[in-house]
Amino acid sequence: MPITRKQFLQAGSMAAVSAFFSPALLRAAAKPKYITGIQLYSVREDMKKDPLGTLKALKAMGYTYVEHANYTNRKFYGYTATEFKKILDDIGLQMPSGHTVMGPQHWDAAKKDCSDSWKQTIEDAAICKQELVISPWLDESLRKTADDMKRYMEVFNTSGKLCKASGMRFGYHNHNFEFTQKLGDETVYDIILKNTDPSLVVQQLDIGNLYETGADALAIVKNNPGSFVSMHVKDEIKNATTNHYESTILGKGVQKVKEIIDQAKKTGGTKHFIIEQEAYQGIPPLDCVKADLEQMKQWGF
Repeated sequence: MPITRKQFLQAGSMAAVSAFFSPALLRAAAKPKYITGIQLYSVREDMKKDPLGTLKALKAMGYTYVEHANYTNRKFYGYTATEFKKILDDIGLQMPSGHTVMGPQHWDAAKKDCSDSWKQTIEDAAICKQELVISPWLDESLRKTADDMKRYMEVFNTSGKLCKASGMRFGYHNHNFEFTQKLGDETVYDIILKNTDPSLVVQQLDIGNLYETGADALAIVKNNPGSFVSMHVKDEIKNATTNHYESTILGKGVQKVKEIIDQAKKTGGTKHFIIEQEAYQGIPPLDCVKADLEQMKQWGF
């Protein structure tokens, strides 16, 4: 019996509805465009004393995403990757990124390959469903000359290939020396940007660490479109005792945080906005990060 046009359209509509509500599409639709998370170094002492209680407290504040800063001997805060993933799942948290320093010991020059220990780092990150494996430091021995730096950026690219094979990307997180140290005519940060493959190596721009150097985070974001998949959202205030800048509750300091993160959304290619506060001006760290999240929400994040 031939199908009528009406029956065809009805069948097509039902198929479209079925496809629309398929589990795969629902999961894709549920994935947020931007992530607002917390770097657990912000509550490092609390995590040392009571990691489970601290993670539960963060969840109760409204956090969904965390970024680790403690991976030693194949353990996150004392737990294996499988154990820590279950803890996060049970609490209702996700860990899309984490910090583990990649140092000279993680490269086997004879084999021209990453060490087994670094491959294990990537393996454990994948178990925890990370999207980014981020190294937050560059050893001084690797940045003595521009040629040294350029050679080591190939190591970064190799790490990126390993991460990509596990569905992740490798990343680098700046401090301040990257903007003050020059090798030849270029800053360390310029060398990193120019000699890494952006499809393999992403940049996590810490907008607080560079403040005291005089580097302009807003200009950096504007001048390097699409370069910063992740960002450490941090405000800065001058410490009257040391006369140096330190981090503070968002919106209470002198960094142009709102302008920078808005620009990052527009042109920076930024998907992960990770709150980090390392100094507290006498306020308990958990109270600080609660206020930080409330400020981000007021800013529309």
